[in-house]
Amino acid sequence: MNRSVRFTVQAALVAAMYVALTYLQNFLIPGSATWAIQFRVSEALCVLAMFTPAAVPGLAVGCFLFNISYAGALPLDFAVGTLATVVATQGMWWLRKYPWVAFSLPAVSNALLVGWELTCYVGGGFWLNALLVAVGELGVLYTLGAALYMVMKSHRSRLFG
Repeated sequence: MNRSVRFTVQAALVAAMYVALTYLQNFLIPGSATWAIQFRVSEALCVLAMFTPAAVPGLAVGCFLFNISYAGALPLDFAVGTLATVVATQGMWWLRKYPWVAFSLPAVSNALLVGWELTCYVGGGFWLNALLVAVGELGVLYTLGAALYMVMKSHRSRLFG
């Protein structure tokens, strides 16, 4: 298969999985993927950026599509959340040889960017908002993300070979 076609297909699949998982979670446990304190299961997919660079635009598009289509989103969610995802996943691709460090990048980028957004729209102190966002991200990445990483690492040649 042509490399650019493979890249595009991988990115599209990652985007679709992100959107589907986020909507499914919000359907099964309303608000758990959209509140200020969230444990968004789909964020575990960020570890895919450590296996293929196609996950970077895939996750960004997935985040963008969910945030722009979710009725309860804050006005800047689509831009701020997407930027945080791009920053985190690009950094994860660069730091893929150091997975336990890379797992922290979504927490850092989302804490700073989404924490700022929450402070603007919801109020509260920036550091409190940033801390709450970071705790949710760290929880997802160091549990579900770590498990997904281990599975992907053991099956990498079959999935991205």
